[in-house]
Amino acid sequence: MSRARGAAVAILVALLVAPACEPAPDPVTTVLDDDAITIGSFNFPESVLLAELYALALGRAGFNVNRELDLGPREFVAPAVIRGLVELVPEYSGSALEFLEGSASPDPGATHEALADALEERGLAALDPAPAEDRNGFVMTAATAQDLDVRTLSELVPFSPDLTFGGPPECPSRPLCLLGLERAYGMQFGAFVPLDEGGPLTVAALRSGEVDVALLFTSAGAIETNGFVLLEDDGQLQPAENVTPVIRSEVLERFGVEVADVLNAMSARLTTSDLRRMNAAVTAGASPRSVATTWLREHGPDEPLG
Repeated sequence: MSRARGAAVAILVALLVAPACEPAPDPVTTVLDDDAITIGSFNFPESVLLAELYALALGRAGFNVNRELDLGPREFVAPAVIRGLVELVPEYSGSALEFLEGSASPDPGATHEALADALEERGLAALDPAPAEDRNGFVMTAATAQDLDVRTLSELVPFSPDLTFGGPPECPSRPLCLLGLERAYGMQFGAFVPLDEGGPLTVAALRSGEVDVALLFTSAGAIETNGFVLLEDDGQLQPAENVTPVIRSEVLERFGVEVADVLNAMSARLTTSDLRRMNAAVTAGASPRSVATTWLREHGPDEPLG
């Protein structure tokens, strides 16, 4: 564990366990005064991959970058950014806004604007969102979608009473899962099978025919590798979840507008399909850095990697 990560974890633990009546301890250090940009990630592979993409893009442009990856959930990472222990984190617009007690919508522009406003008062900035999103998606095998001739959730509605749905155990009561499907589309499935949250159990159940429709994240590599059909959310149930770099405002002041230009240019190239393919490669055993390096060579500027 590096000293920077150790400091972040120690302070965040103190924040979480300190009694409400006592003030939280001040950080003993920050990374705001050095000659590098410190990028962090959440503790799941896609977040590490995204952090590598942005870190490598900055390296190409000649910036020094420190990596503090796989730090933990948003409850740990967000305070680290606010306190200056990490300077840059790839976020998801809707989830980040909801964490800050805002209200996300299916409109990417409105969600980004609200997130930017919520971050500004905390000394943070939301850079341009990528087209890539990681949000709840509802999928079928290609064979089932072809048999029913459906490509959207609205088209699935008349068939749903004869179909079995698979998802996490809490799905029936979640407003973005079965409860939301009923409210937004009037959709009711004939049966529900509790599985994991978009993981291998769900993929296996869908492939075997145990379930006909399942919840997977829209950036899941399994969609790519299995040829699943992601049904269009034409009723706009799900909020926008565009990949969005969140950065300390001091970093933009210290290193200049080129930092934002580099990150925005990389975001503009990143699609959900790209993210699926990269996630599939990581699941197959490739390292996030090697996958990110390959993508940047194919999609990024011509300058050599830093």
